Amino acid sequence: MARQLNRSWRAGREAQRDRAQPQEKREASIMVSSANKRDRNYTCLFDDMLGPRMIDFSRNLMLLIAASLLFAACIGRPHAEGAHLVERTRPSMGTELRLTAWTDDESEVVAAFEAIFQEFDRLEGLLSNWQENSDIQRLNAAAGEHPVRVGTELRDVLQAARQVSDWTGGKFDVTFGVMSGLWRFDYQNQDGRIPDHNEVVRRRALINYRDLEVDERNGVAFLRREGMVVNVGGIGKGYAVDRARAILHDRRFRDFLIQFGGDMYAAGHDGDRAWKLGIQDPRGPANRIFATVDVSDGTFSTSGDYARSFLKDGRRYHHILDPATGEPSQSCRSVTILTGSATIADGLSTGVFVLGPERGMALIEQLPDVEGIIVSSKNEVLVSSGLKGRVTLLSAPADAP
Repeated sequence: MARQLNRSWRAGREAQRDRAQPQEKREASIMVSSANKRDRNYTCLFDDMLGPRMIDFSRNLMLLIAASLLFAACIGRPHAEGAHLVERTRPSMGTELRLTAWTDDESEVVAAFEAIFQEFDRLEGLLSNWQENSDIQRLNAAAGEHPVRVGTELRDVLQAARQVSDWTGGKFDVTFGVMSGLWRFDYQNQDGRIPDHNEVVRRRALINYRDLEVDERNGVAFLRREGMVVNVGGIGKGYAVDRARAILHDRRFRDFLIQFGGDMYAAGHDGDRAWKLGIQDPRGPANRIFATVDVSDGTFSTSGDYARSFLKDGRRYHHILDPATGEPSQSCRSVTILTGSATIADGLSTGVFVLGPERGMALIEQLPDVEGIIVSSKNEVLVSSGLKGRVTLLSAPADAP
């Protein structure tokens, strides 16, 4: 299936152009895919005491990817004389939005940042499960009854989600929202309890992205079965980052960084070099990174089992659920995806996490213009072939449950 989708994606892009191991004391296992996308058997071992080392859908979705690739084609130029960094932060959608840009006109970039803050507020009103009368709330309320007219934004997100679901064989599924409230990982309701197994089984039967219909012609969406619930938390933040990127590009800013929780977009350069982004150690202290990646005109999304989680009887329970079991996925600790679209990266980081390290890396290698870094549950670090020379290992990730 992935190869067929791969060919479809390539054909869509061409048409668009025509129209316009466990950690040891001194050794970390780093598995680097071969430069041949289909050969994933090359393994390298690095001594962590040597210090940092370089480690040898739909038409709308196709337009989104094509636009992302167009932005990625831009070549950075030297900053204007007097250019300096401007940064602003604001809470949004339950996390922090941080905007950074190089400019020689601070008032212009501050105005652009304010436009982004307003856009995020608008998107939250459409895509949130908690905002009264949001498109998501109205869609869920009508499950099993009738289609609901929804805005272009939600339809675009649902179409992108459908593509990622197809690529991952349903391991990414926005209809997992039926599990909300059963597992409690948020700071306001976390209680460390394991839900009743029978209730998990009952609810997981309502998870199936194929029962979510999106009708572009009539501008409606429909959940076929009563009790189904859509939650776009695993892809909506990436969509918001893509909107922020579009606003800054429209205003002709070329060197900037958007940070929104685990989703980032880096445009142009930070000074005279690419932006250096860190990957958090899944078992290390807060804000400790174990590797860095140089990124310019690309997105960077990480899904991890450490942010919203609890330990019980030696097992970690976290918010990334496997739709097939209704329980937290156990084969990865973190997944970082790099590609052109933040929307796609956001969904893929979750889907690959649930697929597991071997199947997940196989999918990454099959998809064009997609790269990834996976920390497995055995604390192995897997790096896709296209990142050779772009990833610096600072230390082996800490090992703990």
